[in-house]
Amino acid sequence: MKKVKYILISGFLLIAALSPGQSAKKLVRKGNNAYQQNKFSEAEVKYKKAIDKNPGYYKPKFNLGDAFYKDKNFKDADSIFTDVATTAKDNNIKAKAWYNKGNSLLNLKQYQKSIEAYKNALRLNPDDSAAKYNLEYARKKLKKQQQQQKQQQKNKKNNKNKKNNKQNQDKNKQDKNKQDKKKENKKDNKNKNQQQKKEQQKDKQNQQKQNKQGDQQKQQQQQQRKKQQISKQEAKRMLDALKNDEKKTLQKLQRQKAKAAHHKTKVIDW
Repeated sequence: MKKVKYILISGFLLIAALSPGQSAKKLVRKGNNAYQQNKFSEAEVKYKKAIDKNPGYYKPKFNLGDAFYKDKNFKDADSIFTDVATTAKDNNIKAKAWYNKGNSLLNLKQYQKSIEAYKNALRLNPDDSAAKYNLEYARKKLKKQQQQQKQQQKNKKNNKNKKNNKQNQDKNKQDKNKQDKKKENKKDNKNKNQQQKKEQQKDKQNQQKQNKQGDQQKQQQQQQRKKQQISKQEAKRMLDALKNDEKKTLQKLQRQKAKAAHHKTKVIDW
């Protein structure tokens, strides 16, 4: 599915018999030999030297892109195939460069760009079945990627909503706890006030009771003092009465004695 088309330089195009060109061609052949032996890093070195020898020679560039691709360096491969696809004059080479660019982008999971690369390849070579197949594959991968991104966004939104809901629940819980605590404090204050009122009322009652007891005790003391005063007065009165009686009795006795003396015959004691 991800087959990469690479070009073997030898025999592909006729090269002018120039020394620099022949030197670049020799380096390309060495790079191809290393490539076929899966020595991709070594092949890259040869292709780069060939490009340095002849910068306008697009074939080592194309094969350098292949070496990068095989070495899983898809980013550099994409850059090389873009250069070849936009600078090569041969439409066949351009079509293959676009196809390989599509494969590089496919591995980079840049599906929308890979679709455009395959389309460019098909515009130049409508009969390329591999490009058609990979185009449909890229479309499916893009659709799946979009679905995953949509699901991720949905999950992210759900997680955000869950987080917000949790925060709201925590806030509501905190508010409820505050309200409950406020109510509890209010209730405690009410109970405390009621208790204080009860204690004050009890103290007042005790004070009233004490005052009443004090008043009663005072009254009793007053009554007792009054009784004592009455008793003293009564005793005095009785004493006075007795004195009067005694006086009267004495006077009576004296009168009686005087009377007896008046009726008694006088006797002269010689």
